[in-house]
Amino acid sequence: MAKLNKKPIHRTIVIAPHPDDELLGCGGTLLRRGHEGSVLAWVIVTSMHESSGFSARSIQSRAEEVEKVRAGLKISKKNLYELNFPTTALDIIPLSKIIESISHVFEEFQPNEVFVPHFGDAHSDHRIVFNAVAACTKWFRYPSISSVLAYETPSETDHALSQNDAFVANKYVDIEHHIKSKLELLRVYKSELGKYPFPRSINSIKALSQVRGSQSGFIAAEAFHILKDRS
Repeated sequence: MAKLNKKPIHRTIVIAPHPDDELLGCGGTLLRRGHEGSVLAWVIVTSMHESSGFSARSIQSRAEEVEKVRAGLKISKKNLYELNFPTTALDIIPLSKIIESISHVFEEFQPNEVFVPHFGDAHSDHRIVFNAVAACTKWFRYPSISSVLAYETPSETDHALSQNDAFVANKYVDIEHHIKSKLELLRVYKSELGKYPFPRSINSIKALSQVRGSQSGFIAAEAFHILKDRS
């Protein structure tokens, strides 16, 4: 009897300019993908450095937060990639260096699905990361990639002033069964959250999931803009 070919395991990667972007933009989707059996990976492009004015205590606290979130998302330690570029200073780093680092990750992890920050985000780190990732999605160099989706980051995507940079949702993911866990994990990043109506508040993030849900027929959803889809 001929052996049946096993379906390849789906591999999803999220590129986060800073820790918390991964949860803000697609935390519910990552939790759902993991529940569905996908292998997950997380790239954190920037980190705190004492040379940039951050205290050793703050750096240690952030490392502990990242570890809690990694465990909560059930991402293997080997699939957490910390590139360690200085936070809020990517504009002084040659883009080629960032591209090279992300390229190495893609070559090692071989992702099928890639989540990236939106190109129109107000934060320069986000825009630079988008451009770096875009250079690493050519099918003939990274053939494993079948889809690339931009996520929205509250306080960044919704603060773009140019109409040409507006986020346009064309894909919605049902996260009804994962919104509670997403919000619990977001509470790990205490220093990044604020009181409502701050965009990165629990109330605001929950409300956004409800708005995206009402737009797509779900109780709660995350919205994305499809940048590439090969199937």
